Amino acid sequence: MNRLIALVRRDLALAFRERSDSLLVIAFFVIAALLFPFGVGSEPGLLARIGPGVILAVALLAALLSLDRLFQTDYEDGSLELLATGPVPLGLVVTAKIIAHWLTTGLPLMLAAPLLSLFFNLPPDLLPALLLTMLLATPLLSLIGAIGAALTLGARRGGVLLSLLILPLYIPTLIFAAGALDAARLGFDIYPHLAILGAMLLAALPLCPLAATAGVRQALA
Repeated sequence: MNRLIALVRRDLALAFRERSDSLLVIAFFVIAALLFPFGVGSEPGLLARIGPGVILAVALLAALLSLDRLFQTDYEDGSLELLATGPVPLGLVVTAKIIAHWLTTGLPLMLAAPLLSLFFNLPPDLLPALLLTMLLATPLLSLIGAIGAALTLGARRGGVLLSLLILPLYIPTLIFAAGALDAARLGFDIYPHLAILGAMLLAALPLCPLAATAGVRQALA
């Protein structure tokens, strides 16, 4: 556990050194979401109806912006190879990077979502459901995205390939997260949707780091 915490702190320190990457993700999230009212109109009922889906879809796209750098920076400067041949298991290194990615990308997106809910005229009683849904959905974005980042590590035009590879895998997360928020908006029970999201997260927690580790090991071979 101490090794994992040390690795997460290392990746967080590197991320804070390049704060522009995290700020770019948040800026894209806010600006892209605010474009929708200009395109579809400012009618409050319409905005409240499309708002949850827009927030989730734009958060998904924003998370992609930083995924191509998840392993790439350490791969290019040789740090990843040193970590892979060191005493720390490579799986632990990959897990630490996924945690750091969520802390610097997923968590800020979750915290920024309530601000966007004001622009989409979402009722205040929808805010707990929005935060809970984002809390379950954003870790899935980092976990699933890590697989794509590992598989495209070192590839030419890896960012484009990463998007094509990962976006279809994000669809189930988007469907059930949007379903939960639609149910909350209409006054229905949201827990079946959240239960499926939670089950997906529990399955992804052990499986995605294993798959990402295999992809990184293949890239380093």
